[in-house]
Amino acid sequence: MPSLSLSDKIIAITGPTSGIGEVAARELAAMGAHLVLIARNAAKLDKTRQDILRLTPSARIDTFVADVSSQKQVREVAAAINARYPRLDVLLNNAGLVLGSKREVSEDGYELTFATNHLGPFLLTSLLFGLLEKSPAARIVNVSSAGHMGGSFRPENLQLVKGYNPWIAYCNSKLFNIFFTNELQRRIKAKGLNITANALHPGAVRTGFGSQSGDFFTRFVFGIFGLFFITAEEGAQTSIYLASSPEVEGVGGQYFAKKKATPTRNRFITDENERILWQMSEEMTKTRFL
Repeated sequence: MPSLSLSDKIIAITGPTSGIGEVAARELAAMGAHLVLIARNAAKLDKTRQDILRLTPSARIDTFVADVSSQKQVREVAAAINARYPRLDVLLNNAGLVLGSKREVSEDGYELTFATNHLGPFLLTSLLFGLLEKSPAARIVNVSSAGHMGGSFRPENLQLVKGYNPWIAYCNSKLFNIFFTNELQRRIKAKGLNITANALHPGAVRTGFGSQSGDFFTRFVFGIFGLFFITAEEGAQTSIYLASSPEVEGVGGQYFAKKKATPTRNRFITDENERILWQMSEEMTKTRFL
């Protein structure tokens, strides 16, 4: 894969300052891609940029500071990107989090895991879709998880106002990543656009994921079981594959694990549920998408 040239590709990545997002950014830069990196921490974003440039001095890297849980910030960063680039070839929705035992909300009033892991990517994709349409063959890559198998879809309690649990919130958000991917690909196909959308499971990755949680038990679980997880370098390979490989040219609406299309396993994954969540997401982000 390192011999593959992406010198003609503009690739946007959210959450590139650690874990699989950082590895994906580093390896895609080495392939020659022009990177558009989006993260909430300016200092970490600058460090990531400098680290990549040390390895690939010729890398083209632009950085934008935005927290994807904030709809205002997503709109601002999307406006800046739309004004700057002629097109976008790949959007890698990688940013995500898992929180602790206390339910938190975003500045827009939505449960924070849901706002970060689902609504943010939904809104960002919608606002950058015009740039993706200008690419000869654009790709949207959504980082989900095998955690989707533990998720459920209950529209009346989407924000987990009742029965909040950090693991339920996380698993639900990863399920919603798959909902979003499937419905997005259906709408893309209906419009006859040369764009693909795929979701993926990176594997159980040994990174700092979970360390941002204020919950001791969550940090403890990630700390102990993290000893048996794969490395970020291994976990990033499916994201890199979907963003770059000629093998998946024109392939959309799939869920990948270890660079292979894999069946999803959750009874809530239905066309109807995916349409309902899409409509609810439009209402919550005050946008119309496809």
